[in-house]
Amino acid sequence: MMGTRVITTLVLASISPRRRELLASLGVVVDVVPSTYQEMDESELPPQELARTHALGKLRDVQIRRPESLVVAADTVVELDGNSLGKPKGPAEAAAMLRSLAGRTHLVHTAFAVADCNDVIERTATTEVRFWPLSDEEIAEYVSTGDSMDKAGGYGIQGRGAALVERIDGDFYTVMGFPLGLFVRTLRERGVRFAG
Repeated sequence: MMGTRVITTLVLASISPRRRELLASLGVVVDVVPSTYQEMDESELPPQELARTHALGKLRDVQIRRPESLVVAADTVVELDGNSLGKPKGPAEAAAMLRSLAGRTHLVHTAFAVADCNDVIERTATTEVRFWPLSDEEIAEYVSTGDSMDKAGGYGIQGRGAALVERIDGDFYTVMGFPLGLFVRTLRERGVRFAG
């Protein structure tokens, strides 16, 4: 990215309402263009690298369709004991993930990738999260809300999921699914400002 410019619109390669809301808070128009990238089971990759790989895959898929736009993609992976926890495939898997996280500390990695013409920038942020000890009843109650189903690790820190979390060490927005501060600073270093 060359020179200083003001961005009024960006393309989000995701249907995530949380990421859209966070980016819109910068005062820009967010044009949602869902990626058709298929996340493969690449469990041999370290969790941080897995998040980065998926973010880049989503980015490249949409960048081809919108080569003149500033395109943003992201991916979140929860890491427990060196293993990756993605989005649960059903309520039983969501409950199992929450049971494994209960009373323990885990890491949340959110990678983002940005394409501006031919230039691609990528960054990954990590936040440490500790859960309260959870009873089976608490887990079942949370899973029954449906909030688990589209979130890495089977939970979202915003809304009802906040009751699962005892404390965090790091950036809240990384756990929410997009490290907004790091994103703004990364683009600012390259002379990109937001209109809002």
